[in-house]
Amino acid sequence: MNNKIFHTMQYGQILDMLAGYAATSIGKQTALSLQPDTDLEYVKKLLQATDEAATVDRLKGTPPFGGIVDIRPAVSRARIAGTLNPSELLGIANTIMGGRRAARHVEMVHEENPVPWLADLIELLSDQRPLEKAIRACIDDSAHVMDSASTELAAVRRELRTGEVRIREKLDGMIRSQTVAKMLQDQLVTIRGDRFVIPVKAEYRSYFGGIVHDQSGSGATLFIEPEAIVAMNNKLREARLREEREIEVILQKLTAQVADQAELLGYDVETLAQLDFVFAKARLAHAMKSSRPIMNDRGFLKLKKARHPLIPIEYVVPTDLELGNTYSSIIVTGPNTGGKTVTLKTVGLLSLMAMSGLFIPADEGSQLCVFDAIYADIGDEQSIEQNLSTFSSHMTNIISILKQMTPKSLVLFDELGAGTDPAEGSALAIAILEHIHAQGCRMIATTHYSELKAYAYDRKGVINASMEFDVNTLSPTYRLLIGVPGRSNAFAIAERLGLPGVILDRARGEVGEEDQRVEQMIASLETNRLSAEADRNEAAKLRQQMEELRTRYERDLARLEEQRDKRLDKAEEEAREILAKARAEADEVISSLRKMAQEEGAAVKEHRLIAARRQLDEAAPAQRVKKKAAAKPDKKNKPIGPGDEVMVHSFNQRGHVVELSGSKEATVQMGIMKMKVALSDLELIGSAKPAAPQRKQVTTVQRSRDDNTHSELDLRGANVEEALIDVDRFLDEAFLANLGQVYIIHGKGTGVLRTGIQDFLRRHKHVKSFRTGNYGEGGNGVTVAELK
Repeated sequence: MNNKIFHTMQYGQILDMLAGYAATSIGKQTALSLQPDTDLEYVKKLLQATDEAATVDRLKGTPPFGGIVDIRPAVSRARIAGTLNPSELLGIANTIMGGRRAARHVEMVHEENPVPWLADLIELLSDQRPLEKAIRACIDDSAHVMDSASTELAAVRRELRTGEVRIREKLDGMIRSQTVAKMLQDQLVTIRGDRFVIPVKAEYRSYFGGIVHDQSGSGATLFIEPEAIVAMNNKLREARLREEREIEVILQKLTAQVADQAELLGYDVETLAQLDFVFAKARLAHAMKSSRPIMNDRGFLKLKKARHPLIPIEYVVPTDLELGNTYSSIIVTGPNTGGKTVTLKTVGLLSLMAMSGLFIPADEGSQLCVFDAIYADIGDEQSIEQNLSTFSSHMTNIISILKQMTPKSLVLFDELGAGTDPAEGSALAIAILEHIHAQGCRMIATTHYSELKAYAYDRKGVINASMEFDVNTLSPTYRLLIGVPGRSNAFAIAERLGLPGVILDRARGEVGEEDQRVEQMIASLETNRLSAEADRNEAAKLRQQMEELRTRYERDLARLEEQRDKRLDKAEEEAREILAKARAEADEVISSLRKMAQEEGAAVKEHRLIAARRQLDEAAPAQRVKKKAAAKPDKKNKPIGPGDEVMVHSFNQRGHVVELSGSKEATVQMGIMKMKVALSDLELIGSAKPAAPQRKQVTTVQRSRDDNTHSELDLRGANVEEALIDVDRFLDEAFLANLGQVYIIHGKGTGVLRTGIQDFLRRHKHVKSFRTGNYGEGGNGVTVAELK
């Protein structure tokens, strides 16, 4: 891509703005040398880098680039054995440290919000901390070689300080003497050429002897090194020479270490320059309120609210434009100063910026293409030096474009065919447009010729566009209207300015019938466009209102759901707490029952069961299942009798009626407990079943004050489901009676009942172990269980 397009599109001004956001000199150099690229994948990577830098800048700010300088000249001198001075070495150390800080800044963001391109970039930095440490061990922040740089240097500098103190003491003693004081111009000690001297009046020169190093402008004062300290100054001078030689040795050693790392340091500088440059692109994007464009290589452009980046945002009028889909060429017509040239430059400059990896000042979703070249003929190209007219100059440029362009190029023409006879100019313009369009290039051209409006109207793949003009205010609005050719507006403007109607009618009569039809067609299109735009604005307004309502509804719904979830969580938590409390108290009651059973043998006293029932009543959760209507004996409902299965509402548990106690109470067996319950608290679930044939129940679960618990349970003839209920109840009774061993008679039969009972015993909490009966105990027809 030639430099002429950069000048035409003012691309250099964008680079100047970009360089202004770079933090280092090396970053500025990289920014100023930025060039657009024609490889789609590489351009996407450049845009990704800018996007990641914008993410880091938004989340944690710009990395610190302080201390980073261009050390490449110093590194190059070190490579050819030139000794670096302390300032150059300090610059290298500061650059190493600055690069490490910048890299750490990126790493901290990458740990939580991945920025892979930047992470890969900082991975290229080499670890130069040993070199930095070596430099800082010898050179301080003021670029002075420290005493600690070497043992020899420390010794020499101690000698220097001691010598200076002795000389000053000697001279101070001299100038304080009354005899000498009257011979001095001032009572002070100064230095001339690294030698300590005193200011002596010229007439006393012979008194001191020694060496004259300088004199005042008037000659009245001589700066004399007294003979008494000449030897001391000489010794001090020798020490200074040794100091210089030792410093030179130290600098040479450090320079050699820099030379060893010269290649890596060079790469590090380039990496840091690239890092600073990428963040400069991010800061420029933020300043321009830019967005990342979607790139393609299909020749497709779609700009949404695009702005020229060099026009202040408060003055620029955004442009919407699409090219390369249903049409590949746009012919823009409209009045002068209407914004046609700005539109061309906006398209060209934004394309160059995107191809350079820069964000563009346009809305999200804008698309641009990676062209192999962008060509433009914009502005007055007349060259006085070449003695060319405006038309000749434009044609020379256009001919050069026609020779170089390819189907993947973008061509921009401003006032195509201008500067010559209108008839010939319009014909030439149509021919040029037709040739470029046939080549498949993407093209935008501006013109005043009405013939080009008809060409764009009839030609497939070419569309008219115009810059809107407000006749009421006689001023352009700078809005680009795609699909609508521009009107001349000459008659309308003249009429509003007060030109007499007679003259206007005469002028309209001079216009050809075909031209009038074109103007009427354009006027009709303009009317339809305004109507459609009004409808679109109304639809957009309604849509916005709908979006606001939907957003409000979703927000309210989310808030209600959140409140519901909180209340459900709270209710569940309260229920869990109530249930845990009830279970704990129930366990305490059961434990008390077991303890009473162990203390009193096989019988649990009735009054203690009543007390236990009261404790369970108090432990029950406050929020209970809603009671159903009690089943009362009447003519319609079957009365409750012994053996019936019932629901005890006060305990929310099932049980079996043992016996009726009068007309209002019944004794109910619930698990291991048997208690009297009011008939109004019972609901009939199932009637008592007749006893199965050949079933002999040796042990009963009914208990009274004088009952004894048996150690055998006969289940012969029962099915598995019924047998397991009886076994569970039997084991509870046996456990409370402290029986160590019980016998369960199931018979031999098919073995199904025996298998079901033994599987149940294997899981029961009161059973320690079980076995099949021995000889004399019933053999396979009996299972003997040992209780815990």
